[in-house]
Amino acid sequence: MTRANKARIKVKGLQPVQVLAGLTGIAFVVAGIIGFTRTGFGDFAGHHHTTLLGFAINPLHNTVHLVVGLVGIMLATGSGLARFYGWLLLLGYGAAFVWGLMITGALSSNPVSAVGNPLDLNTADNWLHLGLAVLGLVIAMLPARKQVLIEEEPPEVVEPAQADRAVTEPIALPKHAAPETHREPTAH
Repeated sequence: MTRANKARIKVKGLQPVQVLAGLTGIAFVVAGIIGFTRTGFGDFAGHHHTTLLGFAINPLHNTVHLVVGLVGIMLATGSGLARFYGWLLLLGYGAAFVWGLMITGALSSNPVSAVGNPLDLNTADNWLHLGLAVLGLVIAMLPARKQVLIEEEPPEVVEPAQADRAVTEPIALPKHAAPETHREPTAH
């Protein structure tokens, strides 16, 4: 029996985390593009009171969606990068959720009220941001499919000085059936 001294664990193929990060990125890009068709590009951080499926949007908010989406698509190229994208979603949208609660007055007063509400957040946005933070946690923690690679060492080379001392075992030859007596016809 051969024993392996070295074994590596390698991530195998396209990972589910990469697919999920890529799909999330595509969804953000689509939301950003559709948002721009609704808001246009004027009054960039203003309060348009334009909604997309009940969520308040403005051009700045749409730009954030496009950037988050493009980053997601780029980071979906590797398993570790896709997990990093999940952590970014968790931290970014977790912070946006808490900030949105302060803006809408659900948690406390807005500590940076001088900034106002540049993303035009509303209560529906807050709950969406909570869901996106949870999605980020799922992406960050999704297990990978792994494959164990075992590197075998080359066979040991016996030096001539050791060959004399090497213990040899007799080789058992396979037993054959009794030899057949077969004669060639002779010419007369």
